[in-house]
Amino acid sequence: MALFQFQFFNGELPSQTLLLSFILVITLSLLFKLLSSFFYGVSRTKLNLPPGPPKLPIIGNLHQLGNLPHISLHHLSNKFGPIFHLKLGEIPTVVISSAKIAKEAFKNHDIALAGRPQLFPAKHLIYNCTDITFSPYGPYWRQVRKICILELLSAKRVQSFSFIREEEVAKLVHRVAQGYPGTINLSKNLRIFANNVVCRAAFGRCFTQGGVCREEDVHEMLAESQVLLGGFNLGDYFPSMEWIHTLTGSKERIVRLFQRFDQFFNQMIEEHLNTTTRVRADRKDLIDVLLDLQKSGSLEMPLTTDNIKAIIMDMFAAGTDTTFGTLVWGMTELLFNPKVMQKAQLEIRRVVGERGTVLDSDLTQLHYLKSVTKEILRLHPPVPLSVPRESTEVINIDRYRIPAKTRFFVNLWAIARDPDTWESPEAFKPERFIGSSIDFRGHDFEFIPFGAGRRICPAITFGSTTIELALAQLLHSFDWELPSGVTAKDLDLTEVFGISMHRSSDLIVVAKPHFPSMI
Repeated sequence: MALFQFQFFNGELPSQTLLLSFILVITLSLLFKLLSSFFYGVSRTKLNLPPGPPKLPIIGNLHQLGNLPHISLHHLSNKFGPIFHLKLGEIPTVVISSAKIAKEAFKNHDIALAGRPQLFPAKHLIYNCTDITFSPYGPYWRQVRKICILELLSAKRVQSFSFIREEEVAKLVHRVAQGYPGTINLSKNLRIFANNVVCRAAFGRCFTQGGVCREEDVHEMLAESQVLLGGFNLGDYFPSMEWIHTLTGSKERIVRLFQRFDQFFNQMIEEHLNTTTRVRADRKDLIDVLLDLQKSGSLEMPLTTDNIKAIIMDMFAAGTDTTFGTLVWGMTELLFNPKVMQKAQLEIRRVVGERGTVLDSDLTQLHYLKSVTKEILRLHPPVPLSVPRESTEVINIDRYRIPAKTRFFVNLWAIARDPDTWESPEAFKPERFIGSSIDFRGHDFEFIPFGAGRRICPAITFGSTTIELALAQLLHSFDWELPSGVTAKDLDLTEVFGISMHRSSDLIVVAKPHFPSMI
């Protein structure tokens, strides 16, 4: 969460009078927090909370998060230990930065830490948090999680989308090949690929040809949702001042985006309800599956149309951005490490041979590629700082007593770069996974890019298969290099921190087709 990307009225400053009034209101409101801050400091000792840095009045430790909180919090963990305590505005917060503490938390207190804070943007953008990611722990969340695991994202369902992945990878290769011998914007092409795969799986079609919603509109809505869900929202850290969102215009901005998404989802659902031809049973998209469940009457808690839209929005927004970001970081790392790229290409070309197309069925034989994918996810977890959890009861972790209603962050980025766990943690070395049983499915706490416990990402199989197939095909079809005069050291590796983490600048490359028939 880029915690200080706070914007007034969509980035435009209000008039001087309004701004002064706004500052005055905030100042008067925050003065009332001083007394509670004092009493909080007194009670902290009695609670035996983890150590942490000194707090400023009112804002606590908000000023210490910076533009890249996962890195700032990593530096704090080096000083205060693998579990430490912060006060973010009014919110007591605990940060976990080691595999040992993460294992204790998820093994011993998984239910107590399965809660979610009700964040202001999520409440107003994702149908009052009735999706999977932000829904409070309880019967409804357990039902939608079960639907996701058994119906939407099961291994069988993911396999049924193999034709989508293979067709969209073929289109990606065609677009990339058209750029040779010039340069191509690989980031843009990978964004289109990720969006098309997710849209076809969720809605049954993509939007690159226009239609009900143009591709540019889809990308704009996705980008806006990432900013709003991952940006700084005052009410999330000062709940008593949630009303301030109306003053700043941020609520109006969220409502406008919600209305656009809602209209889009309504049109998608209407298309599915009004279709005159039934979809093949093995080619149903996610809306088909959810509508079938809604009609069946077999659920303990009936799904409303808004529930369906909330679940689809999770798949749509999270699936696109995390897949796209991981692929861009992956190709960037391979350009930095040409020997690794060459080794992966040799394996792929040996397995696939002269056949131009990599199939889903080939992936099980690509052992080195799987190690490359793991190393990409280790160094660049899709969500470097876990979506926050909230304790629902008092718990004891590593001799500390932590009260209910405490917000928890797990620094997945820091855990994956811990020198006590990983040899040369900053180096890109896929060989570290060769012959290793360590995987990213939530059982090995030194490597949890998708989280762990009950709140682990349910789309691991969908996401990892999509990433592996795209990487395999790009490495099989092309020989890659940077533009003339550009070296790896010239690449801008600045990160943009939001719900997920990706590069701030596009990856521009030269892709030489490996097969003469492609030229």
